[in-house]
Amino acid sequence: MDYGAGGGLRRVRLGDVLVSAELITKEELNRVLEEQKKDTKNRKLGQLIIDEGLVSEETVLKTLAEQMRVQYLEPGTFEGDMKLAGKLGINAIRRFSVVPIREMDDGYLVAFVDPLDFAAQEAVQRSFPDKPLIIAITAQSEVQRITARIETQESLRTVLVEIRRELAAGAADVATLAGTASESAIMRLINIVFATAITRRGSDIHIEPGESDCSVRVRIDGLLTECFVFESDLFPPLSSRIKLLGDLDIGERRKPQDGRFSAAINDKEYDFRLSTLPTAHGESIVMRILDKSKTLVRLDEMGFTPTNLERFRRAMRVPNGIVFVTGPTGSGKTTTLYAALNEVKSVTQKIITVEDPVEYRMTMLQQVQVNEKAGLTFAGALRSILRQDPDIIMVGESRDKETIAIAIQAALTGHLVFTTLHTNDAPSAITRVLDMGVEPFLLASSVIAVQAQRLVRKVCPHCKKEAKYPKDLLDRIKHMAPKDIELSKIVFYKGEGCSKCGGTGYLGRTMVSEVLEINEIIAGMIVAGALKSQILEEARKSGFEEMFTDGVKKIALGETTLEEVMRVAKI
Repeated sequence: MDYGAGGGLRRVRLGDVLVSAELITKEELNRVLEEQKKDTKNRKLGQLIIDEGLVSEETVLKTLAEQMRVQYLEPGTFEGDMKLAGKLGINAIRRFSVVPIREMDDGYLVAFVDPLDFAAQEAVQRSFPDKPLIIAITAQSEVQRITARIETQESLRTVLVEIRRELAAGAADVATLAGTASESAIMRLINIVFATAITRRGSDIHIEPGESDCSVRVRIDGLLTECFVFESDLFPPLSSRIKLLGDLDIGERRKPQDGRFSAAINDKEYDFRLSTLPTAHGESIVMRILDKSKTLVRLDEMGFTPTNLERFRRAMRVPNGIVFVTGPTGSGKTTTLYAALNEVKSVTQKIITVEDPVEYRMTMLQQVQVNEKAGLTFAGALRSILRQDPDIIMVGESRDKETIAIAIQAALTGHLVFTTLHTNDAPSAITRVLDMGVEPFLLASSVIAVQAQRLVRKVCPHCKKEAKYPKDLLDRIKHMAPKDIELSKIVFYKGEGCSKCGGTGYLGRTMVSEVLEINEIIAGMIVAGALKSQILEEARKSGFEEMFTDGVKKIALGETTLEEVMRVAKI
């Protein structure tokens, strides 16, 4: 039987394939084969080779696909076919680790984790007797992701049937949505989406319409995970009901809108920040989840290394000047600012913040909510704040020249100012502010420090195991390791995936950061128009450590993985 697009199915042995491709030696193969005999988890040869760090999973799969003359499917480039999945059955999908992709003219394209499992191929073939299978290879994580999606769709079948019944009867029509509140099937579906996102520790919900379907993705520990996929006819009532919750205009689909609402999920009260954006296939909807009962994180609980924490606290103790906290959206900048304000607040200090929106209510702070529609911008609010005789000011975001110029003037006239910027690293904040049109001497006179940060996922403590990495990878990053840490002696960890972490191998997040203190030499370099690389070189002389180096310290402590640090920090 012809399983592959490139010819007949080739019965090969993985070990021989990897040796012939010179990816491992014969001695390494024999050693792993001996370990396999003693392995209490009954892992297959390929998994052992990957776990030993001899070859990456991607390389193993690509090499095997080439030798067997079958297709390798890159993670994230395909989805399962729900109708074919129903025909095969969820039990068979789980048992054989397969995903039916689509029906083609010459056969059924099916992705296997183990293309050498011929018994599984024969069992799957019996479910599709009219055409041959076209075998493809993909990663275990991809099959698990799509299997979870199929299982979710099965569990929602009853609610989806009810929604279609209501649509057919006109009960879920946009005109009557406002009056059908919690008893409608569409509202029950929304509550399922909310509850699923919160149970999985999600921070944002993304509802995105496509040409033929509508996907719901949740950001968990910083990465988006697909939770649901609905057919496109469900999107209009779904989006209209959510817009009603946020008090938005359901008839306006051509312009972006923002709103917020509260909802009780699992007996807890949550705030949702709502944003809509017109796209080619409908309005993209994003909701930020804010837990009202969540307590503020202390500065020493955020993941600062002792050195960086001391540098940041030194900047906080300066009576006047400006402190920048930088990073992309979702990197925890606002949380850092709240933690800093929580530490410096007292009855002797007047602290005023200007935010969009106010995410956490704090005592002893005067918090101002920006309202663009009413004409209250960051710059306008900041001007008024200066007439309120503050000691400390926090500006949620310095997004334009006018705002940053007023913030710097405030810093130069006796105020301590905290604000955020969107830059990739700490030295880039200097060039970013100068590019916004601020005079170099004003910036050099006012800036105290720049702290750049990212959030990395923490290894799940319930399923973490020791991991090994190829020597060539470690050699590539060794120049970024701290002087007191030898990479070859670090015990690396990875999470295998368990019920506690939802199969991801990660549970929670911590911070990696770099803190650039502006001393007299660097201030002089800013005035002289020095390049970013020159400022970085000078900063290193005074002990500045880059974000990747900070990440290596987290790896050495067993808190995160090398993959996570490489994902967020530049080598």
